[in-house]
Amino acid sequence: MLQSMKENIAKVMIDKEKEIELMIIALLSDGHILLEDVPGTGKTTMAKCFSKSIDGSFNRLQFTPDTLPSDIVGQEYFDVKTSDFKVRKGPVFNNVLLIDEINRAVPRTQSALLELMEEKHVTLGGTTYHLPKPFCVIATQNPYDSIGTFPLPDAQLDRFLLTIRQGYPTPEKEKMMLRRFRSSNPLEIIESVISIDEILQLKQSVKDVLVSEAIEDYMMGIVQKTRLHQYVDVGVSPRGSLAYMRAIQSRAFLYGRDFSTPEDVKELALPLLAHRISLNVEGEVKTSKEAIIHEILDLVPVPVETP
Repeated sequence: MLQSMKENIAKVMIDKEKEIELMIIALLSDGHILLEDVPGTGKTTMAKCFSKSIDGSFNRLQFTPDTLPSDIVGQEYFDVKTSDFKVRKGPVFNNVLLIDEINRAVPRTQSALLELMEEKHVTLGGTTYHLPKPFCVIATQNPYDSIGTFPLPDAQLDRFLLTIRQGYPTPEKEKMMLRRFRSSNPLEIIESVISIDEILQLKQSVKDVLVSEAIEDYMMGIVQKTRLHQYVDVGVSPRGSLAYMRAIQSRAFLYGRDFSTPEDVKELALPLLAHRISLNVEGEVKTSKEAIIHEILDLVPVPVETP
């Protein structure tokens, strides 16, 4: 089923196997995805392919400075006809919610996402409404255009399981893209290949993947280094450690294993940890978050199997 999902998305997205795998890992880990790249690199198209491959409900929001919290979660209103209060649920009540240009909403609106992304429920008029399962937020943002944008707070970034950057394609791959889209849009023929019930069953199976003590020590060694690095002001949180473990299990399951390996830990370190650390003033000048994660991976010894 997961292989069918990868092949389905690949009908549209060219040479994006690693990025597709990360999105599937986020789905299996019950996590959210931040697609961060320059305009025109296929962030929204990737999110649409992903959502259309799932036989679930989908909605899309375009964030702007005048987007209100009620535009996301809904609101309680007074119905004159019935002389009673009613609740109108917002677009967040779907299996997949695509938020385009998430950093264009004001902080007041951003804060409305904190509860629903972490706890998977919404409070309206004093009543708590649970979101459908599975629930995944896919958000896009351009990290370079700062005009009219509001930086995402650390508390919100920490709620994204993965940050995915696609980058520019090679000239050969871009020529393939031109030919594929020349006469039609392949996105229009994408159909669902996996049901909600199947996803829930797979997510339950992921929990049975073994994470040995050696893998735990390796993972925690990396996390601890982020908290002690001279250029890091705030390291990876305990919530980040839990997310790391879930993602490691999901990657192992995606590769057909019932146990995790050091490769799972290393491959997920950059997309999962880089956005969770905050650099101090000296670090902002001298290095980058990605460079620090690579440095830490070189420093922490990889566990080896004893004879």
